[in-house]
Amino acid sequence: MNTPAHPLNAVVGLSSWMPFEWWVALRFLREGRVQTAFIIGGVAIGVGVIVFMSALLSGLQANFVKRVLTGQAHIQLLPPKEVARALPNLGHSGNPTLEDSIVQSPLQRFKSIDQWQSVAALIRALPEVSVVSPAANGSALVVRGDASRAISVVGIEPELYFRIVPMPEKIVRGSARLTVNDILIGTELASDLGVSVGDKLRVTAANGNANTLTISGIFDLGNKGANQRTTLMTLHSAQSLLGLAGGVTALDVTVHDVYAAELVAHHITALTGVQADSWIKTNEQFFAAVSAQTTANTAIRLFVGLSVAFGIASVLVVSVVQKSREIGILRAMGITRGQILRVFLLQGGLLGFGGALAGSVLGWLGLAVWMQAQRNPDGTVMFAISFEPLMFATALLLATVTGLAASFAPAMRAARLDPVAAIRG
Repeated sequence: MNTPAHPLNAVVGLSSWMPFEWWVALRFLREGRVQTAFIIGGVAIGVGVIVFMSALLSGLQANFVKRVLTGQAHIQLLPPKEVARALPNLGHSGNPTLEDSIVQSPLQRFKSIDQWQSVAALIRALPEVSVVSPAANGSALVVRGDASRAISVVGIEPELYFRIVPMPEKIVRGSARLTVNDILIGTELASDLGVSVGDKLRVTAANGNANTLTISGIFDLGNKGANQRTTLMTLHSAQSLLGLAGGVTALDVTVHDVYAAELVAHHITALTGVQADSWIKTNEQFFAAVSAQTTANTAIRLFVGLSVAFGIASVLVVSVVQKSREIGILRAMGITRGQILRVFLLQGGLLGFGGALAGSVLGWLGLAVWMQAQRNPDGTVMFAISFEPLMFATALLLATVTGLAASFAPAMRAARLDPVAAIRG
């Protein structure tokens, strides 16, 4: 005589391809469709908020960082500063005393990075580093007729520097061409001097060296002060003007991960002994604001996740109370406590997964609408927002895990129900 594989197969007509726990969990969810719809809607709203806020703040941070780094390197190597030395005070007795010593701040001389070619080659070999560009920086005076302005001279190798700062994209008049006789200036400086592309400027350094250069392009860095002071010329021209004779005053470095710039800077300093300042150090207030924004985003996601968890848990607690008699009957018919536990865990997981699917679609639609509504005056997108598949996959996984975790307590309560007491009500 053949016996059924499971004691409930003959009663419920259970399909061979669907496990018993799945069948019961889906049936319980169908019977409480109003509760199911409300909790899936609540989970969807929560996940939609998380997806929308995460993508929006991620795009906003990337835009801020891009704007900050569009005119500077991630790391800048500078010559070591002169160290202050203690000078003993002879006093009235003529004998030097330690207590009376005077610390005199040394004069910071204009100098090059020692053996900069070897240092640059060593840094380029690091896997974290993308570009290393030598630069000769200094101050000078530019003269045009009766007008003169103090400027900041930046001598560069265009093929390297333009990979760090995309100057061709910032040129508003002329071109980014740089030869030994060319100079690039900012829009404000061009306006102050009344010059345009093709005009000549007389540039004089503090050491008395002077050179006459032709304006090949006028750029806009998006900062009035930078446009008034910054000028670009070839590295050789700046070296001759500043009297560096083949030296450089800085090495501009970009890294693959901008947020790891400070760690890479410390590594470079330990490796070469040269002072390395990352953009994180030179823009501490901005980076603190970005970190605070990240913390706020994490807090929002945490509280939304908690609200989702409590919502699922409350619905399943009510479901346990409502289904007490059915649970008692199932237990009396031979269903184990482990199977009852899995039934309610599956309900929590399905509620979380279904709500996450709907929430991901809701968040994606919200982002699409936001990108269409919020635009710059010229009609372009305010800032780019990337729809990363990993973000949606993470939202699905976290919502499902949250549903499982939230259903654990109600599931344990259901599994511990005494069959006789549950059937009697």
